[in-house]
Amino acid sequence: MSKKPSATAAPAASFEEAMAELEQLVARMEAGELPLEASVAAYKRGSELVKYCAAQLEKVEAQVKVLEGDMLKPFQSDDNEADA
Repeated sequence: MSKKPSATAAPAASFEEAMAELEQLVARMEAGELPLEASVAAYKRGSELVKYCAAQLEKVEAQVKVLEGDMLKPFQSDDNEADA
C-alpha cells in the first residue's frame, strides 16, 4: 500500500511544510518510485505547492517592503541593472 499524493489536499500549513512536501515529491519522482498515474498526481500537487510557496514569498516580500519603508531593492546579479 503506497501513499499517493492527494490532488485535492489542502495547501500546507506553512512555507516550510510545503517545501518539505515538495522535496519529498521530487525525490520520489526522480527515484522512479511512482507509477505513471501517481507521477501525474504528484506533478499536479507539486505545481500547487510551488504556487503556494511563491505566493508566500511574495507576501513576505511585501511585508519587508513595508518594514523597510519601500527601500527593498530586488536582488540582481552584477550583470543586471546594477545602478537600479
